[in-house]
Amino acid sequence: MVLLHVLFEHAAGYALFAVREVEEISLLLPQVEESVLTIGKFHNVVKLAAFAPFKSAQSALENMNAVSEGILHEDLRLLLETSMPAKKKKALLGVADAKIGAAILEELGYQCQTGGVVAEILRGIRLHFHALVKGLTAQSASKAQLGLGHSYSRAKVKFNVNRVDNMIIQSISLLDQLDKDINTFSMRVREWYGYHFPELIKIVSENYTYCRLAKFIGNRKELSEESLEGLEEIVMDSAKARAILEASRSSMGMDVSPLDLINIESFSSRVISLSEYRKGLQEYLRSKMSQVAPSLSALIGEVVGARLISHAGSLTNLAKYPASTVQILGAEKALFRALKTRGNTPKYGLIFHSTFIGRAAAKNKGRISRYLANKCTIASRIDCFSEVPTSVFGDKLREQVEERLAFYETGEPPRKNLEVMKEAVAEASEVVAEVKRKQEKKEKKKKKREKRRLEALAAAAEEMENSVLEAEENDMEPKKKKKKKKQQQEPEAESEQEVEENGLEEEALPKKKRKLMVEADQEEEKKKKKKKKKEKARDSEED
Repeated sequence: MVLLHVLFEHAAGYALFAVREVEEISLLLPQVEESVLTIGKFHNVVKLAAFAPFKSAQSALENMNAVSEGILHEDLRLLLETSMPAKKKKALLGVADAKIGAAILEELGYQCQTGGVVAEILRGIRLHFHALVKGLTAQSASKAQLGLGHSYSRAKVKFNVNRVDNMIIQSISLLDQLDKDINTFSMRVREWYGYHFPELIKIVSENYTYCRLAKFIGNRKELSEESLEGLEEIVMDSAKARAILEASRSSMGMDVSPLDLINIESFSSRVISLSEYRKGLQEYLRSKMSQVAPSLSALIGEVVGARLISHAGSLTNLAKYPASTVQILGAEKALFRALKTRGNTPKYGLIFHSTFIGRAAAKNKGRISRYLANKCTIASRIDCFSEVPTSVFGDKLREQVEERLAFYETGEPPRKNLEVMKEAVAEASEVVAEVKRKQEKKEKKKKKREKRRLEALAAAAEEMENSVLEAEENDMEPKKKKKKKKQQQEPEAESEQEVEENGLEEEALPKKKRKLMVEADQEEEKKKKKKKKKEKARDSEED
């Protein structure tokens, strides 16, 4: 008779149950289903043969990773070898996952079964597990499941602070908003300062430079030859600086009060600071894109790549999109309008802002946009799922797009994708090895610093202990000296008493003691005289 055992993997540990009697034919009957749901009847079906709890949360996570990947862990191997019957031909093991069943059969030789009666029994075990194992409560079982679930998800996601794409989404949105606001404010400065110096608008067209000039010039009547050097620094052109100076002398603008000029200069300085902040934000976006999506930014540029990520919602969402979706991403209104009116669908969306589509001829714009969308999808997937992000693949994909553009213009055949990817993989492996080597060096240095810090703390603690002990010893020494003095004084006093008793010289005694002794002798003599007088008086009375 073949004995059926069922293996159940729980967050608390591995459990092996021996199945007493189960009929597969009557499994679907409602009475049998009820017996699985009630704990009293289910006890007659299964019996706990062995339970191996996990030693720690780390051990539980390792076992869970092994089971999910279909690998037989040492803990599970030990449980099966010690608890399963010795005769392997008569033993049948029921498992939930076919992968782990295949691993057990290959390494231990036990026949494994999945589905059918095993699935129904596992359903009952999952429902009544805390009641089947002694010492395990429902609350502790749920806590173990929750903790293991969090740690497993965290390990699978491999969360990295430096690769968060939320910052890219926020920074590109802020960058677009700043562009709009700076343009609006610059137009306001042009209009406001144009009342006083209208000729400056024609000479200087750029907003940032115009605001700097408006702040520097102020009142145009005060502009002189001495200001020419400052104008050249701002404009970076001596001819333009000379033209501004000459225009200020023959300007048609109205006079402005000093208070109005102060307000214009203040507003100009605000616009200048906003423009400088925008430059800093763009640098931040560039550095963030090189960390999160280096291949995508190398292929299509940091700003366009950031817009694609922002529009998709995250880098993971962008990686999930097909190339056809990436091609028209950002042109949804045009697409649905075309579908509604049965017109031509758009050829490109946000990727139109890349330089490749602008460089292509009108007849090739659709073709190059389709090809570029394909390469963008590949780059985003590489960035999303690679452990160590590098820009090697992005550079190679960019070269491919350049070759395709040349092919459309000159007819020169581009390289095959397989050759390019082989080169990219070889270069990327070298780069990844170098990055890992640097990380290992950093970790070693960090460990050394930590070790030194701990040694320094230990040394400081020892010094403190030594100083405390020395202080205690110093406190104990004067007490000992006092005791010695007392011990020395006691025999001296005893010797003095002996001297008095023996009738030796009184000079050895101190003055105070001598006085006291003299007084005591005098009092005794007086008492003796009084006694003698009393005795004489009694004798005379008797006579």
